Amino acid sequence: MTHPTGRLSDVVHQRHRLGILAIADEAAKVEFTYLHQVLELTRGNLNRHLAVLEEAGLIVLEKGYDGRRPKTRVVITGEGRAALSAELAAFEELVRRHGDRTHR
Repeated sequence: MTHPTGRLSDVVHQRHRLGILAIADEAAKVEFTYLHQVLELTRGNLNRHLAVLEEAGLIVLEKGYDGRRPKTRVVITGEGRAALSAELAAFEELVRRHGDRTHR
């Protein structure tokens, strides 16, 4: 049996990407500006994390306009939800193992 850390995804595990997926999973769509503010990332850093997630098929970027203002919205894909669930399951297993060990 693989240790739970072996099931952590290098793409998802990075804390900002995990944050993006978690926030996107909570909302139907999340705006770039909101992620920029909440995650306290520069626009360039956020763009890079979004590119990694998009290349992996975990999110889709929807570009459009609100009047004349450009808007970018992030939507988690089914694959993204599955990857987030798998990551959280691995964390839950680590927490369970640690709890079992500390209560001996």
